[in-house]
Amino acid sequence: MLEETMNTLLLATSNPHKVEEVSAVLTPLGWNICTLEDVANGRPLPSEPVEDASDFEGNAALKAKVYAAWSGLPTLADDSGLVVDVLDGAPGVHSARWSGVEGDRATRDAANNQKLIQAIAPFPESDRTARFVCVLCLAEPDGSIRHLTRGVMEGHITTHPRGGNGFGYDPLLVLSEGCTSAELPAKEKNDRSHRGAACRALAEVLGQPQDRDPQ
Repeated sequence: MLEETMNTLLLATSNPHKVEEVSAVLTPLGWNICTLEDVANGRPLPSEPVEDASDFEGNAALKAKVYAAWSGLPTLADDSGLVVDVLDGAPGVHSARWSGVEGDRATRDAANNQKLIQAIAPFPESDRTARFVCVLCLAEPDGSIRHLTRGVMEGHITTHPRGGNGFGYDPLLVLSEGCTSAELPAKEKNDRSHRGAACRALAEVLGQPQDRDPQ
């Protein structure tokens, strides 16, 4: 049975990479990050909310409120994706499902990457500016939004994927020094990533667990 304490935050994701990145920032500060499976304890999870907001902030808030109400815990949820300027911001909030929802995560990632390569190929490299965006939302069980933070990771898109670290579009976003996000060692990626930046911004406003006002 999960021990629910004042320093417990639920992270509403089934993606283990996201759990690792968020925990790497918040756990050393004294926050206990638990997962959906931890809280479910054998119970069925609620149906995933339809992410139909027009921006990352709206989708993150939607997810955080649904899982906070279900769990009775303050809940963190993120919405993140790739914004490509020459594609008018696509894939944006549709990043994870840009090429459809069939197959497992690796299959969808491969299909999304191929779609991006085809979409960006006609444009010169100078026009391929892009960034990863992550918005983190902390919601309370009563439905109130406690914090929203945003982080970005700037770069440009290559048509030649490189690197085996990370997931999603990481092999296609080239950073300022010439490597892709997927070529960064795990710790350096956490230190520099859009999700890491959003987590650090959240850590600043959260403070230590003992600083948090009781509800």
